[in-house]
Amino acid sequence: MSEQTPGDDRVSLGKGDPDPSAWTPAPEPYPPPAAYPPPTQPYPSSSPWGQTEQTPQAPYGGQNPYGQNPLQPLVTIGDITCTERDVITPSGTIPIRQSRWVVTDMSTSSERMSQTGIVLAIIGFFVICFLALLFLLMKERKTTGYVQVTVTGPNGFVHVSNIPATSEATMIDVSNRVGYARMLSAR
Repeated sequence: MSEQTPGDDRVSLGKGDPDPSAWTPAPEPYPPPAAYPPPTQPYPSSSPWGQTEQTPQAPYGGQNPYGQNPLQPLVTIGDITCTERDVITPSGTIPIRQSRWVVTDMSTSSERMSQTGIVLAIIGFFVICFLALLFLLMKERKTTGYVQVTVTGPNGFVHVSNIPATSEATMIDVSNRVGYARMLSAR
């Protein structure tokens, strides 16, 4: 078997090649990638270097009176998304002005004695006697269930979203979001 010289760019096919003619030339490296054109922006944006540019036009014709993109999500309630013009759900899209909203609290909260308090009371009873019994006053709140949001629209459109209730604050949060969606539909 012959050895490869430092300037030789051939690759051996394997061990024990009987003669150097069995060698194949090394593959050429990949060519450099083609230069891509710079990305273009669909709408010009403001520049920190003092260049003033135009604001985008609203779809459906006319100017956008609120100065923001009408397709930008304004509020999300479970799998329901509201934009300035539409309510987008997995069941379909409806105009927000024709939407009706219903919120139903189907969660339950229960309060029980904390297991940590029981353990601390038992251990502490042997150390500080009756004072440790105050640990039995520790309570634990647990919320289970879900908050149901129903949006209805024209032509019998109905979509129901069930949002898991992890605390009592879930109902307040969902109610505030639905209130904002109702305000958008009243514009």
